[in-house]
Amino acid sequence: MRETGQISIHTENIFPIIKKWLYSEKEIFLRELVANASDAISKLHKISLSEDIQKDLPEPAITITLDKKAGTLTIADTGLGMTEDEVKRYINQVAFSSVHDFVKKYHDKGDKEQIIGHFGLGFYSSFMVAKKVEIETLSYQNDAEAVHWECEDGSTEFVLTRSKKTSVGTTITLHISDDAKEMLESAEILKILQRYCYFIRYPITFDDKVINEPIPLYTKSASQLTDKDYLDFFHTLFPVSADPLFWIHINVDYPFKLKGILYFPKLKHELDASEGKVKLFCNQVFVSDNCQELIPEFLTLLKGVIDCPDLPLNVSRSYLQNDPQAKKIATHIIKKVADKLTGMFKTEREQFEKYWDDIHPFVKYGMLRDEAFYDRLLESIFYKSNSGKYYTLNEYITEFGEKSGGKIYYASDLNSQIGYIKLFENEGIPVLQANTVIDGHFMSYVEMKSAQKYKFSRVDSGLSDNLVNKDGQSKIVDPKDQKNQSEKIAEIFQKHLAVTGIKVKVESLKASTVPGLIIMDESQRRMEEMLKLNTQGGFSGGLGLKDRTLLVNQNSPAVKNLLVLYESGSSKENDVKLVVNQVYDLACLQHGGFDSAMMQDFLARSSEILERVGHSSQGASSIIL
Repeated sequence: MRETGQISIHTENIFPIIKKWLYSEKEIFLRELVANASDAISKLHKISLSEDIQKDLPEPAITITLDKKAGTLTIADTGLGMTEDEVKRYINQVAFSSVHDFVKKYHDKGDKEQIIGHFGLGFYSSFMVAKKVEIETLSYQNDAEAVHWECEDGSTEFVLTRSKKTSVGTTITLHISDDAKEMLESAEILKILQRYCYFIRYPITFDDKVINEPIPLYTKSASQLTDKDYLDFFHTLFPVSADPLFWIHINVDYPFKLKGILYFPKLKHELDASEGKVKLFCNQVFVSDNCQELIPEFLTLLKGVIDCPDLPLNVSRSYLQNDPQAKKIATHIIKKVADKLTGMFKTEREQFEKYWDDIHPFVKYGMLRDEAFYDRLLESIFYKSNSGKYYTLNEYITEFGEKSGGKIYYASDLNSQIGYIKLFENEGIPVLQANTVIDGHFMSYVEMKSAQKYKFSRVDSGLSDNLVNKDGQSKIVDPKDQKNQSEKIAEIFQKHLAVTGIKVKVESLKASTVPGLIIMDESQRRMEEMLKLNTQGGFSGGLGLKDRTLLVNQNSPAVKNLLVLYESGSSKENDVKLVVNQVYDLACLQHGGFDSAMMQDFLARSSEILERVGHSSQGASSIIL
């Protein structure tokens, strides 16, 4: 069996569908009608450039009038108007947009103005809030007569008659329905107009005042603008925000059209994108506060405005996700951001360094997320040293690579790791600050991408040879007994440490004031941090003592005294134990602090040491410090 036919559409159901499902927000109707009015004026302007129009053409204007007593909202424009045939063709036939006919006829006229509407559905959004809609329209065409159209009660029946309208243009009157009475409030209409229509290219008058900015800043040339212009525009968009750090002005005509200004705000917290907001416009008509498909995730902290005339006004996320043009636009925005940052590095380095503390987390995150962004920025990113000076990775290796053994040393906590930092500082090796969540991942990624050209090492992961006496000579004993002495110190610590399983290594450090340090494997520590991050803190494992090493400094006075105590005999064994564990606790304190049990032991031991020092001052035998 085979049967053919046509799908049946019940037109009497079209307006209930429009009213409930056409748009997600009821207020969109006003945006659609104002956008149509703007289109009508643009079309008339384009036609007037090539045709002889005998009728008087008024100045471009859109007027919104609210009559609360009559229950009406009126949108009037001075555009090209419609003839009787055009009303029948474009109003009485749903989704038969005049834009397609117009573009086909005038596509080669060379005018840069774009038409907003695409599908001919915008007018019908009126029925989302109106129980009756009237149109009064007069076409610019020389022999055209004015017509009146009305439709009410959500039916598909209309009335078309002659009109007394004498001026070219269209006036649409909405008789507001009972379930949309808020649209009769002046404050509500003003809020909608300023949200969606603030940058419409023709003056919009409401309550006898022009309420829009027909020529937004992003449509102007950057060479015409001052810093004050950009800041004023920013505060127009975001009235309660603090001044941005800097901005990017985008103006593209080929291979797609794209205009806008993106601002870099000062972040309150690391990777805090909560305040970021880029407003998406289509031909100066507001579309959305959220355009993630055009602004990549790592740039969502930015604020500003993007205007994409090539996108439809009622663009959806699914449309953008699958639209190749949208992907090209997103790629271009990434390139513009990278170009701005690299340009500042090359020509305004001092100023760029001032911004770096605020923007570096998002830059690193972006480099992790986008390979092209990484490649463009690698040579332009900084790390701030413990002294406050900024170094690129290449500058650090070039200047200090020989001293540091080719490694880039960093600290994740300047306060707790100050003892380690001082060791490097004394030898003229700067320590870079890497104290954000993103740094561990970023450094691993850089090592991989650079094929180990850049190799990072935290200050507690091991020491540069420059920090150890290279001649291997100990200041404690004669050089020939160096090995035996080192082994003896290691045995003392292994025997008397309260903890078991930790490795002990003895070195002769140049810095004699440091009795001991905890060092740990860099790759193991990074793995632990990654597991913690990936499990949102739920990771219950961690590096054990077997992954840590207690590095004991033979040059330290405390370790020298320890040897004296040890060689004094068994009567000093308790004192030896106190010193060994105090050295270990001091090393742990620098490495990352104590848990509550360790803190209790440390305080008790410190009190006992102080007590013994007190006894020593009275002639009693005591610990030697």
